[in-house]
Amino acid sequence: MQTASADKAIAAGLFRPVRLGSLELRNRIAMAPMSRYLCPDDVPHQGVVDYYRRRAEADVGLIITEGTYIGHPSAASYAGVPHFHGEALAGWARVLQAVHAAGGRIFPQLWHTGSFRQSWMGPVKGVPGFGPSENFNAFTMHPEPTRAMTEADVEEVIGAYARAAADAQALGFDGVELHAAHGYLIDEFLWDRTNRRTDRWGGDRRGRTRFAVEIVRAIRGRVGPDFPVSLRWSLWKQQDYQAKLADTPTQLAEILEPLVEAGVSILHTSTRRFWSPGFSDEGDLTLAGWTKKLTGLPVIMVGGAGLDRAGIDVVTQVASLDVLEKPLRGDEFDILAVGRALLADPEWARKVGEGRIGDCRPYSRDLLDSLG
Repeated sequence: MQTASADKAIAAGLFRPVRLGSLELRNRIAMAPMSRYLCPDDVPHQGVVDYYRRRAEADVGLIITEGTYIGHPSAASYAGVPHFHGEALAGWARVLQAVHAAGGRIFPQLWHTGSFRQSWMGPVKGVPGFGPSENFNAFTMHPEPTRAMTEADVEEVIGAYARAAADAQALGFDGVELHAAHGYLIDEFLWDRTNRRTDRWGGDRRGRTRFAVEIVRAIRGRVGPDFPVSLRWSLWKQQDYQAKLADTPTQLAEILEPLVEAGVSILHTSTRRFWSPGFSDEGDLTLAGWTKKLTGLPVIMVGGAGLDRAGIDVVTQVASLDVLEKPLRGDEFDILAVGRALLADPEWARKVGEGRIGDCRPYSRDLLDSLG
């Protein structure tokens, strides 16, 4: 059983200031990106401003916003998701101002949902789901096949990512994050099951990184070398929790190294349980630890922090920080991203820092219905 004094020591480690390249953070706690689907007009409203402000006021060092749609007609799938182009930028400027006033830092997460889209979905109906290859359905409930992207489609989407990043920098955001995980568009290009192309956008593991690489290069061309660019990636997919982009550290290096060379400055390693070994045949190093070891880049670790590990999919209880002891001691990560625990309690970070983790509010599914 983890003692209160050990929890306090772990909290002290999380509350050390940290510098990641040009980015300075007051502590090592980030709010993980969590889709809320509560922007019916596609624009962040005052409730969104207050939602992020409350976390920044309560000592969260870095906020990574919910996924935001880039400015391309094929990007959107789900209703209620805020955009990151056009009129929505004014709403994000208000969010940014509130977070900065509270002493926090903030990245927008830039998102294209790929084959999850269907042509009946808004905001531009008639636009089909895009992907690297045709005839792939993200879920069987989606009857329409994915349309394979043409060269023109690929270039347009790359340009949309670059414009969004440039807009974020112009507004004063502290960096951007690319959503390249969980089976969405960038991840679909990385995954052999969804990328069956034989042109320059397909091939072996390294070849399948080209789409992500060209997005990063285009962003670097707009924002310069020092603006932080985080990339969130995962082995697992929503379509298949057992899926893996790589079975060994060597294979993983083939994917991550081109991204580093292109100019990614932070890697956000998304796992369902961050304390699990990244590769079971290679010891107990976490996937975040492998990511840092293979690339040398700062790493964000995420996957169940502060939650009851016996019931991670239907969480009701607050958990000790004990699983952080080993990766923290081994320097396996730089930033801990916290999801549902921070959704449940805006003051989770402050309470942890004050040794009051037992006072944190538990998570329940009904919290998804409002911006608390």
